[in-house]
Amino acid sequence: MRGIENGNVIESNEIISSISRAINPYSDWDQVLKIAESPDLEFVFSNTTEAGLTYLKEDFDPQTSPLSFPGKVTAFLYHRFQVLKGEASAGLTLIPCELVEGNGNVLKELVIRYAIEWNLPTIFVSWLENDNQFCNSLVDRIVTGYPKDNIEEYNELLGYEDMLLTAGEPYHMFAIEAGNDVAKRLPLDQAGLNVKWGDVTPYRELKVRLLNGPHTMMFAVCYLAGVDTVLEAMEDPILRKYVEQGMKDEIIPTVKMDEEEKRQFVKSVIERFLNPYNKHFLADIGMNAVYKFKSRLIPSLLNYVELKQSLPRSIVFSLAALIYYYRADRQEGDFLIGKRGSDEYIIRDNREAITACKEAWDHFDETQEGIQRLIKELLEKDELWGQNLNEIYGLQEMVSFYLNQILKDGMKLTVSKLLETVVK
Repeated sequence: MRGIENGNVIESNEIISSISRAINPYSDWDQVLKIAESPDLEFVFSNTTEAGLTYLKEDFDPQTSPLSFPGKVTAFLYHRFQVLKGEASAGLTLIPCELVEGNGNVLKELVIRYAIEWNLPTIFVSWLENDNQFCNSLVDRIVTGYPKDNIEEYNELLGYEDMLLTAGEPYHMFAIEAGNDVAKRLPLDQAGLNVKWGDVTPYRELKVRLLNGPHTMMFAVCYLAGVDTVLEAMEDPILRKYVEQGMKDEIIPTVKMDEEEKRQFVKSVIERFLNPYNKHFLADIGMNAVYKFKSRLIPSLLNYVELKQSLPRSIVFSLAALIYYYRADRQEGDFLIGKRGSDEYIIRDNREAITACKEAWDHFDETQEGIQRLIKELLEKDELWGQNLNEIYGLQEMVSFYLNQILKDGMKLTVSKLLETVVK
């Protein structure tokens, strides 16, 4: 773990001794099922990414691992149900950690769907519903993975080579929506870990709005202003002021939570952004940026308008920057290629976003009227934003104004002018 915590630089190494083995389900499915037979098994944790908690139509073969993760869980639980004769006490507590809202509910719905589609016994479906707990959860820690750029330094420090070495930040938070019975059987907080028990909704809103939201707000602005990482953005006085001002003045007021808890969380977020050991690339944050803007910033934008009867300038500016970021030099397969000076970057998003942005920019004629047409065309697409954003009073005009400034003056100068306007 390397980073900043309470203003202090933290560097610590820890050997993970709780993992006994790894099993490939496709080559050793029988070993996976053997685990399902254990009466001592209580908990199942997962982190298969957002793509893991999705439905894939597939058939059931007891001898072969399903392809989808929910399919694997269904087959695993069905085998346990059969071997342990459907005893209520054989039910498990499943805690999915994927960053999907209501992840426990989603996994449960998918498992029951597979059970029904595979014509598994009705009594098994009842056992799934009544004797297994699927807990909603939220995890929060930036883990950058194998530190390939500094691996020689780590090998020398540790005195051995670790091919599974993983780097992460000191900050962590784990919220689990479960009752006291689960908390007693899983006393993580007593081990000194930052675990919250109960409704995860406020913690999810805190994270999505005050960590993920600023990430999405900054990525296009800061990247197109000439920096590559979150740390480089925070080391630039103008870009840091933009990020912190947007958080403080536009996002924080929209979060309904204890003021001290919000203050402490924002303090930790700034420390995490300033972590000198995490190379958090802005172009990576920009993957699927249209969806991220929809889920992470539009709620704050709408709440701000309701609260202040005006538009949040920093958030609106980030929307103009995002649209400019999606201006492609060319298309390669499913991706667009954008340019920042002589540098190229890949624009990855769903087909609807890629197609809409490419078509809008292809029709752009470099005129003031063309900017207004481009913005109107993009903002009206509810398949991108979840609603027609042109219906928000003044938004189309403000986004058009900022995009015109970016095209005319460049990103860095336009950010400076924005900050002067906001201060006034």
